[in-house]
Parts: sequence; C-alpha cells; structure tokens
Amino acid sequence: MDSPVLLRVEGAVGRPLGVTFEDLAGMPGDVQVPDVSRFQPTRRGDAVTLAALLGVASPRPEATHLTLHADRDDFHVSIPLDAIREQGLVVYKVGPDRLGVEQGGPIRLLIRDPSACHAGELDECANVKYLSRIELTAGRGRDTRPVDDESHRALHEQQGA
Repeated sequence: MDSPVLLRVEGAVGRPLGVTFEDLAGMPGDVQVPDVSRFQPTRRGDAVTLAALLGVASPRPEATHLTLHADRDDFHVSIPLDAIREQGLVVYKVGPDRLGVEQGGPIRLLIRDPSACHAGELDECANVKYLSRIELTAGRGRDTRPVDDESHRALHEQQGA
C-alpha cells in the first residue's frame, strides 16, 4: 500500500511533487533538522529544510513567490521566494511518529527566525500549520493573513495561538 501524499509542491516548478512521510524521512541527513525547538522554543518536531525540498522541485526562473496553502482551514500565505527559501523548515515528525494534527500536522511550516506578526513578510503568521500545498508563482499569490490588529487578534483567538 502506498503512503498518502502529505504535501504537494506545484506551480512554477520543473518537477511537481507529491511528498510522503517516507520521502521526507528519506532525505539526506544534511537537510534534516532535528528539534525545531532550538529555533522556536514552543514548537516540537523534526524537519527538512524548505531549500532542500525546493531543490527537488526545481523552481522555474519566473517563480518569484511561494504560497503556503493550508486547505484544512483555508489559510494562505504568499511570500517572496528569496525571503523564505533559506528560512523555512518543513516539520513532519516528532520522534519517530508523524506530526499530529494537534501539533499542526501532518505538515507544518516554521520560519527559523520570524518577526512579530504584522512586522514583515516572514512574520509569525507565516508559520503555517496544516500545510497541504506549496505553490510557486510569478508574482504574489493568495494571502489571507489578517491585515489589521482586530482581525489578527481574532485569528489567534480562533486558533488558540
């Protein structure tokens, strides 16, 4: 039986991907990131670098933005590709187990060093839980991050963050 696809990488890429847990676990050791809590103390789990995953997908020259899609809760974040490529971590497991839904899994994207929400492209709101798709585009993609303090506060209350 084939493992389920946990994450799709699509759009302006030379090689669209349907990534499984085994694909992530099988990536080389030098792109594995054990214990993401060293970057964000409130988060747990192990990751692979976003740069390594994008290297497999091979972004096309026209790709300028990366959009993170969490289809489960209809949340989307679009970020300039150059800003996130080296900062992103694709969290997929805790110990030997898959990242659970209660931890934002099965895939969660973390920014190594995010700014406070509303403080730039790589803000805390770009730490997308329930990540299901990464879409590369020429120009900005869909972005549903809150635009004002009231909607931002409501989002965090709704998510319990």
